[in-house]
Amino acid sequence: MNMQRRWASALKPLRMLLLGLLLLGSVQGQAFAQVAEDPAIIHLSLDAKAFAPEQIKVTVYLPPGYADNEAANIRYPVLYANDGQDMAAVGLRDTLARLYAERAIEPVIVVAVDMLADRASGYGLSDRSRRRSVVGGSRIGPIGSRAYEYSDWVATQLVPYVDAHYRTRASAGDRTVLGWSLGALNAFNLGWEYPEVFGRVGAFSPSFWLAADRSSPQAVESSRLAQAMVDRATTRKPLRFWITVGGREETNDRNANGVIDAVEDARDLVEGVRLPNGTYERGLCDLGYRVDGDHGDHPSPDADVAFYVLADGEHNQATWKRMLPPFLVWAYGTPAK
Repeated sequence: MNMQRRWASALKPLRMLLLGLLLLGSVQGQAFAQVAEDPAIIHLSLDAKAFAPEQIKVTVYLPPGYADNEAANIRYPVLYANDGQDMAAVGLRDTLARLYAERAIEPVIVVAVDMLADRASGYGLSDRSRRRSVVGGSRIGPIGSRAYEYSDWVATQLVPYVDAHYRTRASAGDRTVLGWSLGALNAFNLGWEYPEVFGRVGAFSPSFWLAADRSSPQAVESSRLAQAMVDRATTRKPLRFWITVGGREETNDRNANGVIDAVEDARDLVEGVRLPNGTYERGLCDLGYRVDGDHGDHPSPDADVAFYVLADGEHNQATWKRMLPPFLVWAYGTPAK
């Protein structure tokens, strides 16, 4: 019996390697899977010809015990993360390991999507009904010129691929999409435009400043694109949001009211805003979302929107690393005993 156990233990890495090699599948016809030195990490290269001349690199992080639970057919929720190349910098694996050890969260599959070098084209907003990107301007040029193609690829091709090749809980309520900065803007877009695919959105330092008109500070405030998406909504979408912004992300204060733009843009999207011309644009709370902005990084479990300002947070990976643990507990926390 001891000999059998030793053989089973020795063969486990080989089983995981074979599993990775068997995960050769198709997104638009071609995919390549490679198992890293750690069998719980699988690297994929997937075609996305609608918006990318090169293959898209995707890393899948399997939870502890994934291989051991195969016979029991245990399935897991999935976290999709933009800017997958940042996972080491924001401490994803160490944070997961700590939260698992503390039994603070349930096991989760993480699918981290590396962005192209031209991240400003894919990360942005889209109009799914019209099958087009909603492009805004910035100091570096247009933002989101291929956002529709990227978002649609994630929602209609990558998600089905992952569900077909891994033991996922394939429902919107078990899928979360996460991002920071422009990646957070796109995470909001993925949830907002594809609520039947994603049930939760994590937005760290979201670029809700993106606007149609940059001719003046007042024009920017009156033409913010994400704000307009919420204002135009006719019904409350079945989504939950975690929105966090740092209090030291910038010094810009376009309306000189003492609140930096990064904080104000996020707050306006949550709470609604009276514009300089006197008109009112609705926020999430105007649509019936229950907002918790009073409990910081420990929001009420009944809240639909958790919104808080990390007072000393900046617009960088070190801050997003600090934002990650409370977000994961919010999204995947286990009941207190």
